[in-house]
Amino acid sequence: MQEQQNIEWKESWRDEYLKWICGFANAQGGKIYIGKNDKGEVVGIDNAKRLMDDLPNKIATNLGIICDINLLVENEKQFIEIIIEPYPNPVNYKGQYHYRSGSTKQELKGAALDKFMLERKGKRWDGVPFPNISIADLKKETFDFFRKKAVKAQRIEDDVLTDTDEDLADNLQLIENSYLKRAAILLFHPKPTKYVTGAFVKIGYFETDDELKFQDEITGNIFEQVEKTMDLLFTKYIKSSISYEGLNRIEKYEYPKNAVREALLNAVCHKDYSGGVPIQISVYDDKLIFWNEGQLPENWTIEKLLTKHPSKPFNPDIANALFRSGYIESWGRGTIKIINECIQFGIPQPKYYYDMSGFWVEFRKDSFSVEYFESLGLNQRQIEALKYVKENGKITNSEYQNINGCSRNTASNDLTELVNKELLESSGQKGAGSYYILKNV
Repeated sequence: MQEQQNIEWKESWRDEYLKWICGFANAQGGKIYIGKNDKGEVVGIDNAKRLMDDLPNKIATNLGIICDINLLVENEKQFIEIIIEPYPNPVNYKGQYHYRSGSTKQELKGAALDKFMLERKGKRWDGVPFPNISIADLKKETFDFFRKKAVKAQRIEDDVLTDTDEDLADNLQLIENSYLKRAAILLFHPKPTKYVTGAFVKIGYFETDDELKFQDEITGNIFEQVEKTMDLLFTKYIKSSISYEGLNRIEKYEYPKNAVREALLNAVCHKDYSGGVPIQISVYDDKLIFWNEGQLPENWTIEKLLTKHPSKPFNPDIANALFRSGYIESWGRGTIKIINECIQFGIPQPKYYYDMSGFWVEFRKDSFSVEYFESLGLNQRQIEALKYVKENGKITNSEYQNINGCSRNTASNDLTELVNKELLESSGQKGAGSYYILKNV
């Protein structure tokens, strides 16, 4: 057994460990062993009987919960097991709310505490009522825009066209006890940043990580942000190549529009608006990065996102309005849709990252970067060969030897590895006429 998210070892009891019990009760539950060292070895305790009498009262008095407490023996040494169940209601220790996250305990404060308390009440940040805002303060043009989109998407009945704005907001569950929810402000107010700090989108074009060439800020409500951001990305930031089929002009952008739109909508739906930091889009010559101060659902991983998964939006009221208007699906297919769009478009699959600062999605125009090739374990000879193939369309064993100054056997081994890694494919010919071309790069 290892010390982990649900297990804690202590050599002896201290009353401050009531905070750890509080943290387990507010998270997924867990076990604390008194009489084990930090290697999980039983060292035993001398006051086991007294603790068995005292601990239930200490826990009940200070935390208001009941835990199973067991006296165990190993190698004639006594130790105590405290089993803490997860509690549906918030548990506090002397007015402090502790939470077990990973293998550490943290005291919840500020926005984190607000979010925790809301979740325990079955609410989300975007579902909290907001005072002193009325339907008259919202933007009528955005309501009209929503109606047209929703009817066209067949996600709402046609008679919504004749509903009042207040009836529409109520049907979208954006009103509670005659108060508009925060989601209504973000979705329909002309200036949501007046009430929600950081409720906008930033786009920047970077030459390097520390060299910003130009930038824009997109404000307005969420519907306006989505439309303006997409328009700005594909008119100012993302380049397109132009070709002609007969008299028809064809523009092909560097990234698939549907994938970029999906990434933007995911950021809008899952952003933690309580953090006060805008969605940030960084555009480079060879990549496009979306970042938002979002969080994965508890116990979810990036790997889970890359397979079929349930839809669990961080902001369900915002997500519902975007679904009704036809912007998003409700089946948790966003990440898979982005991946498939990129594959069909002929660029690498996007990379997803998640840490405590937020959630990242990174698109690349192609895989020709030293960083990518090195991540595959390629040597410098192979990297130079791939660049050569991209420029010349193919490479032979002799050409590989010439550009790298290596032997025929070395060239053969390197090329075989590139074929096995599905970066190159052989022409199938033998002898002097054989060559290699790009496969998936």
